[in-house]
Amino acid sequence: MPSFDIVNEINAQEIDNAVNNTMKEVATRYDFRGLHTEVEFSKKENRIDVVAAESMKLQAVKEMLIKHFIKRGLEPKVLDFGPEQGSSSGAVKMSADIKEGIDRDTAKKIVKEIKATKLKVQAAIQDDQVRVTGKKIDDLQEVIRVLKGKKFGIPLQFVNMK
Repeated sequence: MPSFDIVNEINAQEIDNAVNNTMKEVATRYDFRGLHTEVEFSKKENRIDVVAAESMKLQAVKEMLIKHFIKRGLEPKVLDFGPEQGSSSGAVKMSADIKEGIDRDTAKKIVKEIKATKLKVQAAIQDDQVRVTGKKIDDLQEVIRVLKGKKFGIPLQFVNMK
């Protein structure tokens, strides 16, 4: 029986490239000259840490990071920015957690949407992904089309079409 998986995967190399491009832009901008600014990507913790001299500069770096995410073909929705915090050196810092995988609540919403289509397909939640199976490939393609039109707060990829 044909099937496919609905996942939320991120490409760590592309995130690293976006962070590096952001740092290059910070280094070339006149308004950041002489100010301590850093953007760091931790692959182990799936987090990006941003440090800037003041709150306005921090927001500018955040916008640059989002811009470079879009340029690299990444969804900025995967970034979950935390609150601004002061550091001991007088700078301001912010962390952005990178959301990967589909959480239980979102997976239930996806399954509910699939059932609402009244197509002859079955959706099953497996860990951090949703597997959809059906007898006809046309039905599976219709499910993909319907889900692409909906907003779930995370980017969805459709993989392993068999």
